[in-house]
Amino acid sequence: MTESIHTAQNPQNTPTLETERLRLRRFAPDDLDALLAIYGDEEANTFLPWFPVRSKDEARALFEERYARTYRKPRGYAWAVCLKSDDVPIGYVNAEADGAHDLGYGLRTEFWHRGIVTEACCAVIERLRADGIPFVTATHDVQNPRSGGVMRNLGMRYRYSYEERWQPKDRLVTFRLYQLNLDGDEDRTFMKYWDASSVRFVEEGV
Repeated sequence: MTESIHTAQNPQNTPTLETERLRLRRFAPDDLDALLAIYGDEEANTFLPWFPVRSKDEARALFEERYARTYRKPRGYAWAVCLKSDDVPIGYVNAEADGAHDLGYGLRTEFWHRGIVTEACCAVIERLRADGIPFVTATHDVQNPRSGGVMRNLGMRYRYSYEERWQPKDRLVTFRLYQLNLDGDEDRTFMKYWDASSVRFVEEGV
């Protein structure tokens, strides 16, 4: 069943995208080694809410829970980021179809500083715009300003900061929320995180 999910051609769920250097596609069941390398990368996962994946069995469970489950839905956005040269996943870009339309991304550390995440996210954002998604948000830990640089490169604007205790790492984190409105409504700000947090503020000069 998992293989048929991967090969099904549903244009509303993670269609293949291409850029100058990259191919964005669904993760497949035989990408477990790549998933282990991406989600097992200690440095790349420092500021993410989950613990690094330690084994191929854990990678398989992650694929089933995070990717195969998404691919079963009528609409979903969960891409493997691959170089065209070998089509091996080196990272990911995900976006929520509903709610915050949160944009998330990760990349193995040896591929940092090449503009790969920005290139991949630009392609994803254009797909979301074509699908009628009205806006996207993204958040980053204030201790990880590099991620905020990616958001600004994508044209996203800082809106506010808030505190949240992030699980399962059980860390109190201050997040910055960025937003890009895709439908021209520049006055819209996604306020759910602001409303849910008892500590929220707007930083000057961000």
